[in-house]
Amino acid sequence: MFSVLIDQFWSLTISGIALGFIYVLISLGYTMVYGVLRMINFANSEIFMFGTFATVVITRDVFHYTSLTTHSTGFRLVLILLLSLIASMLTSAVVAVFVEFVAYRRLRARGTNKLATLISAIGISIVLSETMRLLTHSRPTGSGRVLEKISLGTLWGANIRIDNVLTIVAASIIFILLDRFVKLSRMGKAIRAVSMNEDASKLMGVNLNRVISTTFLIGGLMTGAASFFFVTVYENTKFNIGFSMGLAAFTAAVLGGIGNIRGAFAGGIALGLLETYASAVLGTQWKAVTVFITLVLVLLFRPNGLFGEAIQQTRA
Repeated sequence: MFSVLIDQFWSLTISGIALGFIYVLISLGYTMVYGVLRMINFANSEIFMFGTFATVVITRDVFHYTSLTTHSTGFRLVLILLLSLIASMLTSAVVAVFVEFVAYRRLRARGTNKLATLISAIGISIVLSETMRLLTHSRPTGSGRVLEKISLGTLWGANIRIDNVLTIVAASIIFILLDRFVKLSRMGKAIRAVSMNEDASKLMGVNLNRVISTTFLIGGLMTGAASFFFVTVYENTKFNIGFSMGLAAFTAAVLGGIGNIRGAFAGGIALGLLETYASAVLGTQWKAVTVFITLVLVLLFRPNGLFGEAIQQTRA
């Protein structure tokens, strides 16, 4: 049973880290919103789904790539990848801000309780998912292969594919930029201030609606980047792809300590590795089961997550 894991350990590890970085970026969408509003944005899974379709539209419909198209190289390859990344991030960011305005802002202005906001989040999530289901006729959608899955070499017997390297390196850069933005920028300090004490922040002149909208915008950008990397690696999407990926990313956020950015990083990488190893040992049909069991165990034995103590000091 464990022979596959032993024989392909480093290959599985690299794939698990790449998947983990995708989880990291999606979980930031949950973490950022929870840090400010103390509320789970269940629509983040559909925000991810819309981002994947934005990448498909650029590669398939704008540049007309199919499974039979010759792979791009050089400047054209970089251009297509950048446009796909930007389109995915902007689409997810726009959807995220739309969700905040439609599903949350008016309820917050009326002072409704958390339960009403939670129901609203679930409702807008269903609307977004069903809208895409109708548009795609419930069919899976493939993306043309823009980036040829070439090997860059081997490391300890592991085949290092270019798409995994791209995901790990680019996602690392995006995460570092977000971390620096939250720690050093004026808006980042406002986000942390609202996270620590909303009432005191308003008394100090912080524009609460602007901070919350910016938080949703940033979370959408991170989730959109994850959408691009997901399509680049797996080359397909569907209207309900957000459910499984959203559940895994939410588990990663809880595992690391929801509300904590660096906790989301640790939780995402840990879950990506755990899921990949479990799939190798038990079979791919156990991936979702592994995620759910992990979520239940964390909630039972470590509800604050791995970095739960840090949440008491800063939620963002």
